[in-house]
Amino acid sequence: MTKKEKVNFVIKTLKEFYPTIPIPLDHKDPYTLLVAVLLSAQCTDVRVNQITPLLFAEADNPYDMVKLSVEEIKDIIKPCGLSPMKSKGIYGLSKILIEKHQGKVPESFEALEELPAVGHKTASVVISQAFGVPAFPVDTHIHRLMYRWNLSNGKNVTQTEKDAKRLFPKELWNDLHLQIIWYGREYSPARGWNLEKDTITNTIGRQSVIDDYYKLKKS
Repeated sequence: MTKKEKVNFVIKTLKEFYPTIPIPLDHKDPYTLLVAVLLSAQCTDVRVNQITPLLFAEADNPYDMVKLSVEEIKDIIKPCGLSPMKSKGIYGLSKILIEKHQGKVPESFEALEELPAVGHKTASVVISQAFGVPAFPVDTHIHRLMYRWNLSNGKNVTQTEKDAKRLFPKELWNDLHLQIIWYGREYSPARGWNLEKDTITNTIGRQSVIDDYYKLKKS
C-alpha cells in the first residue's frame, strides 16, 4: 500500500467503527470544556467526568470560580492529581477571562495559550471541540497509533502532530483526532493489546512493531 492508500484505509475504517463520535469529556460550553481538559492532564477522562459535576455545582463559570479560593478548588479536584498546579491554573485563567475577555473563552490559539496552565494540546482540544476550528491535538493514544501505523516516526508529539496534519485532510482533523483516541483505547491500547482485533495495525502496521508483538507473545 502507498502512504496515500494507508491514510485512506485509516479514514475509511475509523468512519466504519465510529460513524458517530462521542466527546470524551462531559461539558456544556467552552468554559466547562476548558476546565475539564485542563483537569485531564495525567488523569483519565472517566475520573475527570466524576469530578467536574462536583466542581461545576460550585462554579461553572469564571465569575463563580473566582469566588472560590485556590484551596477550595484544590480540595474538590484532588482525585484528578496535580491538584496544586491545576487549582492555581483554573483560578488564574478564570481571573484572566474576566479581566481580558469579558468572561468568555477566546476563540484563538494565541489567546488560549496565554492562559495559565493551558498548553498547546489543551488549546487545540478547546478550539476544535468548542469552536469547530480544525486542529489535531495529539495525546498518548494518537502518538502511539501514528507510530504503530508507520505514519510518523514517533520522535515527539510535535512531530506526530505535523505528520497528522500533513497526511490527513484538514476538514477531517476534528473527527479523526477523536476517532483515533477511541480506537486506541478500544483496539490498540499500550497494555493488553490484541493485534488480531486491531484491524488497522494488522493491515498497515509498521513491520518492526508487528514483529515485536509476536516475539513478546512467544516469550
